[in-house]
Amino acid sequence: MRDIREITIEQISTWVAEQGEPAFRGKQIAESLWKRGVRSFDEMSNLSLSSRKKLHESFSFKTATIEHESRSKDQTAKFLFSLHDKKKVEGVLIPSRERVTACISSQVGCPLGCRFCATGNMGFTRNLQSHEIFDQYLLMNQKSREYFGHDLSNLVFMGMGEPLLNYEAVMGAIHYLTAPRGIGLSHSRITLSTVGIVKEIYRLADENFRAGLAVSLHSADERIRQHLIPASKTNPLPELQTALQYYVQKTNARITFEYVLLHQVNDSLQDAAKLAHFCKSFPVKINILEYNETGSLFKSSPKHKRDDFLNFLMDKNLIVQSRRKKGEDIDAACGQLATRETEK
Repeated sequence: MRDIREITIEQISTWVAEQGEPAFRGKQIAESLWKRGVRSFDEMSNLSLSSRKKLHESFSFKTATIEHESRSKDQTAKFLFSLHDKKKVEGVLIPSRERVTACISSQVGCPLGCRFCATGNMGFTRNLQSHEIFDQYLLMNQKSREYFGHDLSNLVFMGMGEPLLNYEAVMGAIHYLTAPRGIGLSHSRITLSTVGIVKEIYRLADENFRAGLAVSLHSADERIRQHLIPASKTNPLPELQTALQYYVQKTNARITFEYVLLHQVNDSLQDAAKLAHFCKSFPVKINILEYNETGSLFKSSPKHKRDDFLNFLMDKNLIVQSRRKKGEDIDAACGQLATRETEK
């Protein structure tokens, strides 16, 4: 049977009419699924027992569950989610002073193979569906209430996978997370991170994407970037730059660049100068990341080089900040998600 959350609200309304139920029943079902976030037909307390029985007979209800969780000494929490087909993805809950951010996955594994990322070394299994992405929000929101006493304040699509290679499902999940008849989150509280899939950046622009866009740049030198991110060979820097200019023109939004500093790879002042030059084309914010060990041959840039890199960019009047590591002791930091609990 088809999963109830794999069909549209319009299809639900059609099914309701076919069952001879009153039209408002479709709205009740949709509200239960996407606003209240129920995880079974039995939780649909606004429906009669007979209506719930009809749903049981017509649809399945596939949900993700938390199979394992780890807590870091800095209060970061990592979750291993088990999907209906026993595939696994990871998500991370990141507390800061006044907010809690959930880092959400969009694919089981990742097809891009970025050389410094543990997820890239897993290979790719499949895309997540919208409701599987939505479930990560529901489960981590419950944990946010339990651990920190309030709901999630921010969501970032920076977990496992490349969101723009699962475009329809990711946009579907964002719709249900932001719609008034869904969770009702503000678009400004959601950030989508991509390595820079040029074709889909144009699509985001044309569809007036309202959430934040972050690009994992990591180098403004074509040779270095193609070494670090093999997918950039088909999305070269000149094409990416033009796409981002178009995106800014259409959305009037500031782009965030993510830049992980790797010792003797992309952390010289010459690298900083190339990055500053690349950033001249649009309004940007630059997040400088410390490298998190993933068993690769790369090493984190030493503090003095990181400071020099940051100071160079700030002297160019660029908005730049250094993001400190969180969750490294439980393999929950950027680039470390690789469902390692299953290996243990």
